[in-house]
Amino acid sequence: MSRYESASHVYYRCQYHIVWTPKYRLKILKGNLGKELYRSIYIYSNMKNCKVVELNVQVDHVHLVVRMPPSLSISKYMGFVKGRTAIRLFNKFPYLRKQKLWGNKFWQRGYFVDSVGMNEEIIRRYVRHQDRVGKEEEERQMHLGLSN
Repeated sequence: MSRYESASHVYYRCQYHIVWTPKYRLKILKGNLGKELYRSIYIYSNMKNCKVVELNVQVDHVHLVVRMPPSLSISKYMGFVKGRTAIRLFNKFPYLRKQKLWGNKFWQRGYFVDSVGMNEEIIRRYVRHQDRVGKEEEERQMHLGLSN
């Protein structure tokens, strides 16, 4: 596989590490809801001609490394993915709408994004092993008595 993608008049390699969270950073992205979100991100990324390189859905946030065409801005991509996944999750899991705190919004407003360059393998490994890092940090906090 080539390192670069191509379109009619361009060769490119636009790759980004993106992190976003559910509203109030609630720990709800687990079980069937987490699996559905995982599938949905692949589906909606494909619809925008984006390639998911790494994806890790944690209980309270999502890590994604994605390759996208230069014709698509990150903000448009994130608006599309967050909007469509929210609609899909609200429809598949109606109990979410019953909680008044959502206000018909599933995701926090913002997100983190960083371009992936020479440190691609480090970032991919970080995303892949996010669950281990989270568990180790939780255990450390429990040991120190900081967890609620």
